[in-house]
Amino acid sequence: MTTFYPGPSQIYPQVADYLQDAFNSGILSANHRSAKCIALVEETVGLLHTKLNIPEDYSIFFTSSATECWEIINQSFFSERVVHIYNGAFGKKWYDYSKKIAKSQCIAIEFEVNDELPNFKNEFDDIVCFTQNETSNGTQISMDSLAKIGDRNCLKAVDVTSSIAGIELDYTVADIWFGSVQKCFGLPAGLGIMINSPKALHVAEGLKEQNHYNSFLNIAKNMEVFQTTHTPNVLGIYLLNRVLNQIPNISETSRRIKFQARNWYDFFETNSDFKPICTNPKAQSDTVIVLKGDSKKIVELKKKTQEIGLILGNGYGEWKDSTFRIANFPAIDPAEIEKLKHCISNF
Repeated sequence: MTTFYPGPSQIYPQVADYLQDAFNSGILSANHRSAKCIALVEETVGLLHTKLNIPEDYSIFFTSSATECWEIINQSFFSERVVHIYNGAFGKKWYDYSKKIAKSQCIAIEFEVNDELPNFKNEFDDIVCFTQNETSNGTQISMDSLAKIGDRNCLKAVDVTSSIAGIELDYTVADIWFGSVQKCFGLPAGLGIMINSPKALHVAEGLKEQNHYNSFLNIAKNMEVFQTTHTPNVLGIYLLNRVLNQIPNISETSRRIKFQARNWYDFFETNSDFKPICTNPKAQSDTVIVLKGDSKKIVELKKKTQEIGLILGNGYGEWKDSTFRIANFPAIDPAEIEKLKHCISNF
């Protein structure tokens, strides 16, 4: 089976061998504060910098998931208010969670699916939160749009779960970036990554919040010596290391994924049954294509694709019954993409 589900999604076939290698290496039985594990973490952090073009002065943390990163941000950073700018279900989920635990006033600014970011000017020393790739409706925020939001005192946090390792990101336009590995990294779920600017660390040092086990400052202090506050997902870090060694630089991957995305959108221009929710090319996601159509036809299409070994993603949130989703992730074989297109064309 090949899955086009947008997370957890298709894993690289080489992962089967990497799992056996992990067992044979003894790393899975090593103490997480041992020299062996520290060396693994240090090498993996270096590979993330190199392969994803992350600035050298940005720090990298390992967490359990992207949603844990929501918690770390809300616990460790606080100001007069936290602003959430979103247009879909996952952005709203983050906002709803912030309202439960944030020490600041939470403000929601919603915008429409076919719109780019609203013209919002931050007037306070706020934290502004974005979901860069909204998996529920197939939209994304461009790096140029992110760069224009906020002022020099604003701290910007960006959820890139569905785009990190799939498209090239300009990490200099925001301060905290985070995601999970079960999408564009082509790995099993269970590992999160936070990427932090020097400004984020400076703000955290000023706030001095260390009341939680995984407070930002506690993680930062441990990662100075390539250790984690908690016993980490050593297998996940090992597999990430092997995949990073395997894949090309993100600039090359990004060109391929963007090319495939344009081909997908061109393909559905001539399809009478299914159309993208988002019709604005400047706002369409490169990594998750979300198509709307008659619910009965969607059910029938899923049945047909499953018969030939292809799994489509269900719709999500308010679009659950009227849409399906196609992951455009690096681990998916281009031959399988052509197989899916052929099935849809003959549907």
